[in-house]
Amino acid sequence: MFTQEEKDAIYKVIYTRRDIRSFLPTPIERNVIHNILQAGHHAPSVGFMQPWNYILISSETIKDRLAWAADKERRAMAIHFEGEKETKFLSLKVEGIKEAPLTICVTCDPTRGGSHVLGRNSIPETDSLSTACSIQNMWLAACAEGLAMGWVSFYKKNDVRDILDIPPHVDPLALLSVGYTDTYPDKPILEKADWEKRSDLDNLIFEDQWGRKSS
Repeated sequence: MFTQEEKDAIYKVIYTRRDIRSFLPTPIERNVIHNILQAGHHAPSVGFMQPWNYILISSETIKDRLAWAADKERRAMAIHFEGEKETKFLSLKVEGIKEAPLTICVTCDPTRGGSHVLGRNSIPETDSLSTACSIQNMWLAACAEGLAMGWVSFYKKNDVRDILDIPPHVDPLALLSVGYTDTYPDKPILEKADWEKRSDLDNLIFEDQWGRKSS
């Protein structure tokens, strides 16, 4: 059992965590990085397959190439919006790869554990879902350590594979920029920018079957 203070701390981290894009150049202590990776490695995984790897990137040259890949995809994404929406999108800061002292590429190896992983035969994407659990653990650990983390989601996987020499069967699921920041918002960045609002939880809950609301 957990004390009330321990439970409060867990919920505080969950509600405080943000997706951050602005970082200070302050180096991160190696033991703190290790703590974050340990948290990721202790995530649950279907069939205990542990499909993740972590590539730690501090080279300025490689970070520049990753930032190029992200910006290329950001500009490609902009064509899907028009007028004010396009202007607002292009004004958003969608990554801080070059600013952050560290970027972690989290990968998923769908061959880990062999052809018949317990639980994955029925739902193949559970390897990616397991890796997402690892990423969430890392994000919460980073927040608890006083660090900011930003999940970069604008890139083509093959660009990242080429830049980081990742085997073709391995998925680079996330680029996580990590560092200290002096800009930690009290709300998600996209909410503060009026891009979207948080949904009302009550509207997302059904009883027994899809669409049935509690009476």
